Amino acid sequence: MSATSERRERERAQRHQLIITAARELAETEGWEAVTTRRLADRVEYSQPVLYSHFNGKDAIVSAVALDGFGELADQLRRARQSVAAPGPAALGAVCRTYLRFATERPALYQAMFILPTTLTFASAETPASLQACFEQFVSCFPPDGEQRDLAAEVVWSALHGLAVLAENGRIPPEGQEDRVELLIARIAGLR
Repeated sequence: MSATSERRERERAQRHQLIITAARELAETEGWEAVTTRRLADRVEYSQPVLYSHFNGKDAIVSAVALDGFGELADQLRRARQSVAAPGPAALGAVCRTYLRFATERPALYQAMFILPTTLTFASAETPASLQACFEQFVSCFPPDGEQRDLAAEVVWSALHGLAVLAENGRIPPEGQEDRVELLIARIAGLR
């Protein structure tokens, strides 16, 4: 590849990331309904055709934002899990609390990752590595020789998602979230 081609590819990757960052910032400040190609084009100072050369519409932009979010979440969950010496209740508690904190602190990003339509594939051979890495952090909280580790991880993740969405929408009070996490670990995860 020539130096000119490499430079063009670098510039394209930078534009791509600039669009993702702008979409994320706009969603975080004004909500996803404010994220339109026209607004993004104005914000990044490129034409709408340039945006469409990177993304085939809003769903593709949301998917790219979500993919970035899964990378961040995977890193945070990994650090939380590794902050505890071994698989078990303490590791699962650290991962659960980190997950809920992420959902609370980044509601627009969480919405892109789990609520809005995306092109991302879950639980299949086509699942992106960052999504798999998130799931693996939950699985790794259970003893390696434990039965149904993947199933237990799915149930815990599903319960946390429910807690996050219900809390965000005011359906359950924010106080008591720690008690919910403790109950989840004690009963559903069967680690206590």
